[in-house]
Amino acid sequence: MKRSVRNGLVVAAAVALAAAVVPIVTSTANAAGNLSATFTVDQDWGSGWGATYKITNGTSSAINGWTLEFDLPAGGQITSFWDADVVRTGQHYVAKNKSWAPTLAAGASISWGMNGSGAKPPINCKINGVVCSGGTPTSNPPSSNPPSSKPPSSNPPTSNPPTSNPPSGSKKVVGYFAEWGVYARNYHAKNIDTSGSASKLTHILYAFGNTTGGRCSIGDSFADYEKAYTAAESVDGVADTWDQPLRGSFNQLKKLKAKYPHLKVIWSFGGWTWSGGFTQAAANPAAFADSCYSLVNDPRWAGVFDGIDIDWEYPNACGLQCDTSGPNAFKNVISALRSRFGSSKLVTAAITADGTNGGKIDATDYAGAIGNLDWLMPMTYDYFGSFSAQGPTAPHSPLNCYAGIPTAGFCAETAINKLKSKGIPANKLLLGIGFYGRGWTGVTQATPGGTATGAAPGTYEQGNEDYKVLKNTCPATGTIGGTAYAKCGSNWWSYDTPSTITGKMSYAKSQSLGGAFFWELSGDTSNGELITAVSNGLK
Repeated sequence: MKRSVRNGLVVAAAVALAAAVVPIVTSTANAAGNLSATFTVDQDWGSGWGATYKITNGTSSAINGWTLEFDLPAGGQITSFWDADVVRTGQHYVAKNKSWAPTLAAGASISWGMNGSGAKPPINCKINGVVCSGGTPTSNPPSSNPPSSKPPSSNPPTSNPPTSNPPSGSKKVVGYFAEWGVYARNYHAKNIDTSGSASKLTHILYAFGNTTGGRCSIGDSFADYEKAYTAAESVDGVADTWDQPLRGSFNQLKKLKAKYPHLKVIWSFGGWTWSGGFTQAAANPAAFADSCYSLVNDPRWAGVFDGIDIDWEYPNACGLQCDTSGPNAFKNVISALRSRFGSSKLVTAAITADGTNGGKIDATDYAGAIGNLDWLMPMTYDYFGSFSAQGPTAPHSPLNCYAGIPTAGFCAETAINKLKSKGIPANKLLLGIGFYGRGWTGVTQATPGGTATGAAPGTYEQGNEDYKVLKNTCPATGTIGGTAYAKCGSNWWSYDTPSTITGKMSYAKSQSLGGAFFWELSGDTSNGELITAVSNGLK
């Protein structure tokens, strides 16, 4: 499938777990001095749970540092944590205050959180070396929020409290945030908040990291962690300073996660332009995985990323470059990543949606990799476009293969069916949506199938335009294959609208898919018309 260059297209996506639960609270007060620790189970979704430990200084003077020790019953474990430094030895855990919060003032409290699995609550509690007193579990009102997804943090809490409730339901809503969008597009992490998108997303894919020399590497250091944000541009209204250790989009995403604790961020590597290094990575998957783990978990941006996404275009097939690593290469790379990142981090992949016989899906053992992936994102868009300059015109993201489609099998339904037939569980497949259109010029025929003379003009790329522009400059006049199209003058465009997205989400639910993902956030309107249709359509 044709994909745009680096400032073009890719999507992939993320975890939403939800169940109505009854939180458990266990209060354990220090016997000497009223320093207390309160353990609260906020969510329980069967296979795991989310909880908070609140440390309160009930004394009349400041406490310089705290250390909380406890055991989890056999079978219990903490799988991730944030806002504390935690060390595990068997079933014994030692949590300490972060370096940015060494002092707990008289009467003050600080909370740190965790996700876990198995038995709970903690036992054998000590705080600052003193045995905690008893405590009896009590019930809080039921909660329908999914588990907290906030990862470890190295920044002090912002002045903004957590905002809004996380998305309800079990479906994932995953959106790409393009690294280069902070330049000409002037799209920043704050826009994810102000558009209302943050409360609807379950996961953000940060695109892209590079794969130079078969290693994970930085794509754009200025955009990633060097760019200074003013107070007006910043998620929390606080300007960056010249000497702070982390700036750029990474720091803004960390602030966004503090404001929306349900959000997870995944670093995506590769894409159309930067997939060349995967061939070398396939020759030594363990070395590749080591490099990725070190970069994703670099202490400079601790707490930003919850996992890694691989956007290899395309294993054992041709994209911008051709790969001949064989059908097992992708499976081997994913296996190495899972071994290195472990079970507590997300490992996902955006893959081809070419479901034709002998096509790109058939070229790789995607089913063999699925056991080590949290989900797969077939890129069910960019099937057709002005990369075929003379046409025929056709929608770039058809859900269904209609009569007269230029290439038989080039539609989302065919790709999904083929992946499922290979044994990939439906709930590990996400449906791809484009928040943009593809268009031709020199077109005389209003309906699909007409000839053209080249690419229609686009703001940033010929033949490509954001939905937020097209909805006004070339409103949709018809639908085909489950998506929309329009002819304006001699230009012909195809793109998804809130209405066609609603139809696609209905299909995703009927097929028991895991949710949807989209490329990319800046293509939506300032009030998030398209992501609203995705989110509402999956409920």
